[in-house]
Amino acid sequence: MAGPLLEIAGLCAGYDMSRVLQHVDLTVETHEVHVLLGRNGAGKTTLLRAIAGLAPPTTTAGTITLKGRNLVGMASHTVARAGVSLVHQGRRLFPSLTVQENIEIAARPGRWTEKSVYELFPRLAERRSQRSGTLSGGEQQMVAIARALVTNPQLLLLDEPTEGLAPIVVATILDTVRTLKDAGQTVLLAEQSVDFALEVADRVSILGDGGSVAWTGSPAQLRANPSTLSSLVGLGDAIEHEEREQQ
Repeated sequence: MAGPLLEIAGLCAGYDMSRVLQHVDLTVETHEVHVLLGRNGAGKTTLLRAIAGLAPPTTTAGTITLKGRNLVGMASHTVARAGVSLVHQGRRLFPSLTVQENIEIAARPGRWTEKSVYELFPRLAERRSQRSGTLSGGEQQMVAIARALVTNPQLLLLDEPTEGLAPIVVATILDTVRTLKDAGQTVLLAEQSVDFALEVADRVSILGDGGSVAWTGSPAQLRANPSTLSSLVGLGDAIEHEEREQQ
């Protein structure tokens, strides 16, 4: 690892009178894929939105530091220019624009270009003239990731990128994250699928029910502690079952 890219300390954030995040401490190292797990409602999306400078939520305490620069209080477009790009859970494409236009509108100079994202997603190259609103859910997710990449972010945020996708498309997204990892792209990824997390993560953090980070470690450490998943995510039995089947 090349040192921390993102450092979050004592972050508190929420909606109106409801505080969702309570004193969150989290570090994402440069070039790592860091996966955020947690039960529904634990605050994964809230945390990614807070990092991206979106409102809501409202950040009431703490710092979000990207390469030594505190992002708290910045407008979302300023955070984006600082090097953070978020792929929303709902993708949020411009449905009337073509694949090509959705990508072109976001492009900035850097290593990720239209050519390189089409190489990453050959299916999109075949559909570059098709309106994005007519694509399948999996294809739309590919466009959303491609659009985020051509902004050439220092930090790519992915909010539940496999939600609602067919297994064959999930496999494509898994391969994509592996490719990004090999390319040295720093990724913070919120996910429900423990299997997905264990396949791609350098490190995993789990948001507990209290709205703070309850556990951080490697995928190997998580596999060795199914009770941690059982208590914090409710999925520990799945790993035990998987291990029994492999024996």
